[in-house]
Amino acid sequence: MRRPARSLIAGTLVIAVALGFLVYQGLASSLVYYITPSELLARGVHADGQHFRLGGQVVPGTVHINRTMKTVRFLMRDPKGSIHVTSQGIPPPLFRAGMGVVVEGTWTGALFRATDLLVKHCSTYRAPEPGHVPPPDNCVT
Repeated sequence: MRRPARSLIAGTLVIAVALGFLVYQGLASSLVYYITPSELLARGVHADGQHFRLGGQVVPGTVHINRTMKTVRFLMRDPKGSIHVTSQGIPPPLFRAGMGVVVEGTWTGALFRATDLLVKHCSTYRAPEPGHVPPPDNCVT
């Protein structure tokens, strides 16, 4: 092979690898990974003081919002375990018992102290019909 052809192939390969790396980095940074309450409990004392994203369902009847102190407390569960969560700030308007949430914060061994509370909602939106009140999450059921 001639020298210019090799240089062209090598240059194209370097550009392709660089673009692939940039695409990979972009996708990896936009994904949100979380663990479940049972996975956190399985880590035991090794998880104390560590920062996590935790995903699960809000247990009905456990939500306590203190608007004066701007805190919310609730129990989060998955099929195998549950954890008490406290969060600073008033929760988003879609927050309610029985729904899925993702919280980010620190595990103290008995309580998860959340710094962020994200509401999981459906990806299908339907505009309400004229004269009808939309459901709280406005999802197609």
